[in-house]
Order: sequence, then structure tokens, then C-alpha cells
Amino acid sequence: MSGSDQAPVFNSNRMVVKKVLAKSQHEGDGAVVRRSIGTRELRNLDPFLMLDDFSVTPPAGFPDHPHRGFETVTYMLEGTMTHQDFAGHKGTIQTGEVQWMTAGRGIIHSEMPAGEGPQKGLQLWINLASKDKMIEPNYQELTRDEIPTAERDGVEVRVIAGESMGVRSPVYTRTPTMYLDFVMSPRAEMHQPIPESWNAFVYIMEGDIVIGSENSSPVSANHLLVLGHGDGVSVWNKSSNPLRFVLIGGQPLNEPVVQYGPFVMNTQAEIEKTFEDYQQAKNGFEMARYWRSQ
Repeated sequence: MSGSDQAPVFNSNRMVVKKVLAKSQHEGDGAVVRRSIGTRELRNLDPFLMLDDFSVTPPAGFPDHPHRGFETVTYMLEGTMTHQDFAGHKGTIQTGEVQWMTAGRGIIHSEMPAGEGPQKGLQLWINLASKDKMIEPNYQELTRDEIPTAERDGVEVRVIAGESMGVRSPVYTRTPTMYLDFVMSPRAEMHQPIPESWNAFVYIMEGDIVIGSENSSPVSANHLLVLGHGDGVSVWNKSSNPLRFVLIGGQPLNEPVVQYGPFVMNTQAEIEKTFEDYQQAKNGFEMARYWRSQ
């Protein structure tokens, strides 16, 4: 939505309350990630636990590892990743595709690059409420053509979760979530409603963003911007280059978070029980003793 005739469709514009530069670090087996949520600067943003902007070049990758108590959302920006788990689920995620994995009571899986050169994407960790942490694992996978898109006045959006410009994603979000991938042409503007009670942030992949107020200073790529209170956000692209960013929001769980690596529960006792289950291959980790990815 561009031009001065466009007005916000909400009452209170969210402003940036925190800016985090996603710095490169090593993760997995030789992979490089730019992590923003899940760092010393931003431990978590309820219900979000981690955001990685990853680049993986074979033979690097993320070999066999466990999860319990949350969801992972992998969105491929460039290239291909293959996935397999100890329950026999296998899949390939290509450019523009999404895997929404609910780890629930337990998953052991691998995530490895399938093509030559760098394979790039975003991985978001979303916490599960205490009542959902021990549910059976589940997958939702969307091909590029299954992700709804809309375009208006120089603004294109891919609706991975939630709703924008009148189109809605088919993804079921157990923890209510919106996940929108915007590309804005030079001099375009957009106004996106966000539920007032939700936490929300923007992560910039390309270009320079002006957000919250038309007079705000532009912010460059690889920054995560935490948004304050309000029921929507306005964005402008005042540069001569395209702007690409994701806008992600979620309903806070307001529950204690006790995390130890890939295990996220509500109490220390539950974390200790998770270690016991994993080491003794029980309560969701029964296949841990025998399974190895191929």
C-alpha cells in the first residue's frame, strides 16, 4: 500500500522498543547462523524462544538431535534442506517452502543441506503451553504454491501463518501466531494490524526499513526489531532498493520457561525428567536407542 492516500487500519501504531543485531555464530556441525532471539541481548520474547538466520554449506548441517516442549518453523529462503526423524518421517524443504514441526513430547531428527553451495533460511522456535508440551509430534508442511500471497501497491506478502491483505494461511498455530514475509518496492508503505495483546517483532533480510513513524531512522538488514504496545504497525521503504522482512507475532503464554538446549519445559524438575526420558529412551524417546539418520 503506497502513497499518502493510504491510512492505517488500526488505532495505535507500534514503535520499536529494542534493536538487536543478529551476529554470526557456529551451530550444529559446521553451520553458521545469525541468532537474534535466544541471545544474551534477547533471551526470549514470549512465546518465541529463538530465531536463527542460517547458512549451511555441505558437508555442514544439523545432524541427529532431540527436541521436546516446543515447535520449530523452518522457512527456506534459498536452496534445499532434507529432514528425517526417528518416527520414519522424511521430507525435503525447497526455496520458499515451510516445515512447521511440533516436537511435543519428543523428536530426534536431522536437518541437512541437500544442494551444493549455501542453503539459507530462517528457523523460529515457538514455545508450547504447559498443557501442550507432551502432545504427540506433528508436522505441517507447505510447498511454495500452498503459501497464500497477496500484492497491493508495491507490497507483496507471503502469509506463512495468520492473515494479511485479506488472505489467510492454512497453518494451524497451537500457540496463536502470525508469520508474514513482506517484500516492498521503493517508496511503498504498508499498515498491518497485530492483535494488541501479542508480542511482535520484525527481522530484516534485505534493504533498509523505516518503521513505526515515517520520521524514524532507517534500520539495515540482519537487525531484529522488537515492537512495543499497539494494535498494528506501519512500515515505509524510503530507499531506492527493495525491502524484505518478516513480521512475526504471537500470543504470550505467560508461563515459566526453563530451557536446557533443545528441551524447553516449565520447571527444573521437568527438565531433569526430560533428560532421564532421553537417556533411558522412554516417554516419547523410545526409538532413541536404535535410530540413526541415513
